[in-house]
Amino acid sequence: MTIAFVTSSAHGAFDADLPLLVAAAEARGAGGEIVVWDDPSIDWTGYEVVVVRSCWDYLSRRDEFLAWAASVPHLHNDVDVLTWNTDKSYLRQLEAAGVPIIETRWDVAPGDDIGDHAEWVVKPTISAGSKDTARWGTRDEVWEHSASLVAAGRSSMTQPYISSVDDEGETAMLHFSGSFSHAIRKGPLLERGEGVRQDRDSRESITPRTPTPAQLEVSEHAIATACEAIGLDRPPLYARVDLVTAADGSPLLIELELAEPSVFLPCSDGAAERFVDAALARA
Repeated sequence: MTIAFVTSSAHGAFDADLPLLVAAAEARGAGGEIVVWDDPSIDWTGYEVVVVRSCWDYLSRRDEFLAWAASVPHLHNDVDVLTWNTDKSYLRQLEAAGVPIIETRWDVAPGDDIGDHAEWVVKPTISAGSKDTARWGTRDEVWEHSASLVAAGRSSMTQPYISSVDDEGETAMLHFSGSFSHAIRKGPLLERGEGVRQDRDSRESITPRTPTPAQLEVSEHAIATACEAIGLDRPPLYARVDLVTAADGSPLLIELELAEPSVFLPCSDGAAERFVDAALARA
């Protein structure tokens, strides 16, 4: 049995999870291969399990990426999950089902109400790695950023900046086949006054974290709600639930990552093995 761990030609060397996954697969007596999603020479039928990992160049090629996903057998997470999850408008469905998300306004235009907050974050609904995202301190900046995204044919989302991130950071909860694996702390990425930047990945500060019962509850609720919205009969192979802490101490969902998230395997002993075990169970 061979598992294909799928990346992009530009990002495979930067994905710290990949070598750990290959080693864990080999330790289980299975093959593990790192392959590029748009490589025309790959015969995808030769793999019992195909796992989407760091296909981080899909943002400008989303339609092509989803067409590829629809053509690949034994894909996890599959095309229905990828289609639903690669546009952050899925947050509307989660909020409607009672998952606590950050207050969000969509496609804000100049003059629109954006709430009474000290700072805001504006981002496109199709994005990753804080691309085309910025933290703003004035309404005019928010309106201009959102309007520029919409004028370019993109959808935008505007949220208050959650001040706890500056000290506490974010909490990412990792689940494999619906079972909690581990959690990490991500340090703040968006700096006040810097505007839109595309090079924040180098700032990322990752450390292990022990989650609270409330964080576990919210993450499980978010995954269960996504399964219902997509029509899944079992949890996705992998899910990353990104949370921040509201002013009252409760967890708020930033994003539910089911497409191509880093899963921070170096931060938890046995995490790669848990991931591979879950993948092999899908064969």
